[in-house]
Amino acid sequence: MEKQRERQDVKKPTLLVALIPIGFMVIALFTGIFIYEADPHIPLLLSAGVAAIVALRLGYKWKEIEEGMLDAVRMALQAITILMVIGAIIGSWIAGGIVPTMIYYGLDILAPGYFLVAACAISCIVSIASGNAWTAAGTIGIAIMGIGQGLGMNPAMVAGAVISGVYFGDKISPLSETTNLAPGIVGVELFEHIKHMLYTTIPALVIALIIYAVMGIKFAGQGTEISEVKLLQSQLGEIFTISPWLLLVPSFIIVMMIFKIPALPGLTIGSLLGAICAIVVQKVPVGDAINILYYGYSINTEIEIVDNLLNNGGIESVLYTVSLIIIAMCFGGVLERTGIFEAIVQGILKLAKKTGSLIAATVATCISANIVGCDQYLSIIVPGRMYAAEYEKRGLKAKNLSRTLEDAGTMTSPLIPWNTCGAFMATTLGVATLDYLPFAFLCLISPVISIIYGMTGFKIEYKDEVAEKAKSKREQHAVS
Repeated sequence: MEKQRERQDVKKPTLLVALIPIGFMVIALFTGIFIYEADPHIPLLLSAGVAAIVALRLGYKWKEIEEGMLDAVRMALQAITILMVIGAIIGSWIAGGIVPTMIYYGLDILAPGYFLVAACAISCIVSIASGNAWTAAGTIGIAIMGIGQGLGMNPAMVAGAVISGVYFGDKISPLSETTNLAPGIVGVELFEHIKHMLYTTIPALVIALIIYAVMGIKFAGQGTEISEVKLLQSQLGEIFTISPWLLLVPSFIIVMMIFKIPALPGLTIGSLLGAICAIVVQKVPVGDAINILYYGYSINTEIEIVDNLLNNGGIESVLYTVSLIIIAMCFGGVLERTGIFEAIVQGILKLAKKTGSLIAATVATCISANIVGCDQYLSIIVPGRMYAAEYEKRGLKAKNLSRTLEDAGTMTSPLIPWNTCGAFMATTLGVATLDYLPFAFLCLISPVISIIYGMTGFKIEYKDEVAEKAKSKREQHAVS
């Protein structure tokens, strides 16, 4: 990419030029989604077209633009493949009685009063163990959503609690890709990075759990009546063979993740085990079990809550999200290849005079990269690469940057509907991104705490005393 910018026939985009595709995307998405109630696919596709036109005007050849798109899509291929396998898992685990069994027993031990706290805590544990928010959401997350529905809980609240939990684990687990990526980009030792993140992540989790506890108390009396819960359990017992032995399947998947079995083969094994349970335990014909992996599980009991709970899953159910991810990554790929991201970051740096404003700028850039780049990895890689030299110049330890990348990049990725993470969570949990967003408290609080630490200097570490003095002089000069 650097060699391309050194060519005489390629112009470096100015901040004003860089804002053209960004501004168009904002207008197109707002108009399409909120005025015409359209899906985001076509507005994002048009935005990619505008970005390509800007790139052509800068002197890039179509082949280069196309390569940028394809490189970005290749970056998302693993996520797309995992998403399709998760779709197969949901279908096979329902047909195999695994999800119904988790719901059946979950209804016995969980109650609306503490359900949101439990949902978040359980999701934390599974995500830390697996090191992957998607794995945790696609396994224990779907069961928690089912239990919540059975208890009459607001699905958006439940999804928010699940997402808070799975992204806590995804952020601090040493098995997580993002937890390794952020320090790797800026040159920080892994466990030093994790330790530094705890200063922002633990307070954010505690605040989130307190809010969930208060919400649980408030809504405890508004859940489903005990008789309705028993009816649901009765229906599940009539349709499926319910057995605690079926819980060995999700337990086995979690154990595989703990022993660092890669997510894709581990989840594929999980979907096959679900199909085997469907054939052997639930007596589903082999042909039907195979079709369920693609089309999902379908049943008509004429009981709305049961049908809503069980009619889910299959690869086909995630194709909407797959197409959205591909289009979004094409758009982000053009911006990355042509230096538009970098132009925006450089414009922001001119305004970031103090340590607090630098960290706030990093947070803003990570969130913007999640919105514009449409992928969690881009929200870590691009700001990490762009800001590393500035943190070094100001005498800040690199772990301040790696922590901020996770506080803002990792944590806000599931809050953007067209981001790979937001699209995945909405599809997997069955709740629209903008519906669960107000309840994903951990994801909302983390970047705020990061900015507060930056503004106050709390737990912001400098390289040495000289750097500390230089920082004080700079800030005194900026004030005067």
